[in-house]
Amino acid sequence: MSKVEEFEELRPLLFSIAYRILGSVAEAEDAVQEAWLRFDASPTRPDSTKAFLSTTVTRISIDVLRLARVRREAYVGPWFPEPLLTDPYEDPARAAELADSVSMAALLLLERLSPLERAVFVLREVFGFGFDEVAESVGRSEAACRQLAVRARQHMREGRPRFEAERKERDELAARFFDAMREGDMAGLQDLLAADVTMVGDGGGKTPQLARAVAGAANVARLLTAIIPLMARIDVTFEVHEVNGQPGAVFRDREGRVLTVLVPDVADGRIQGVRSVTNPDKLAHLGPVADAWAVHEELKQARRSS
Repeated sequence: MSKVEEFEELRPLLFSIAYRILGSVAEAEDAVQEAWLRFDASPTRPDSTKAFLSTTVTRISIDVLRLARVRREAYVGPWFPEPLLTDPYEDPARAAELADSVSMAALLLLERLSPLERAVFVLREVFGFGFDEVAESVGRSEAACRQLAVRARQHMREGRPRFEAERKERDELAARFFDAMREGDMAGLQDLLAADVTMVGDGGGKTPQLARAVAGAANVARLLTAIIPLMARIDVTFEVHEVNGQPGAVFRDREGRVLTVLVPDVADGRIQGVRSVTNPDKLAHLGPVADAWAVHEELKQARRSS
């Protein structure tokens, strides 16, 4: 195969590695593109193109993450990963690991790890690389990588809920949540929410946002049943769509432009959290983005006239 053909065959894997290390679609795509430039510029063909490109994209991603961490410390409001509607990489043998590692909840747990711990965890636990391959990719000894993997697994275990939902249970609960939300069924919503549920949005200071997280089943249900009918009055619609490997919803304005992405977090038989991403920079890869401020003004007018 030509260099281009080899690279394109591996592109889905490279993007999936970079996205799980970075939590950003745009930064992952940039890392993959930089890996291609280095591969294309290399005067010799590596013995293993997969090993060369995996190592290259991993090291680029680690460097980018170190710089991104500084920016994220100054980020306005909560920081969430960029929503991913479709993971381009598939491996039936590791389907569970791939799905679990790309969820919003998992990516936020990965934020707790150091860049090296995160890269080791992603390569070893998600993609099943051998420790010799991991060591080559991150530029550390196998012994050091084993220690990094132990620490990373411990951090991830400590942050996970005690009883994670099975996929079928999660999908059914999420479907009932979106049905109740669409129907304005406050009692139905409240029954699905954990008592201490929180609803939090990531607008990055660039869109209208709740002043603080909304906490408690009654408060979250009340907010959702108040805002969804108002949105419908100004022709904002939502479609249920897989987001980061789990049920979510994409909201669009009357022109079909993306307004926000919303994801419920299901565990212990209840919805534990509701996260939304409205920062236009994090939605641009999904298509044309709505003017959230204009929609906000229309919502205020609809509320006054109701």
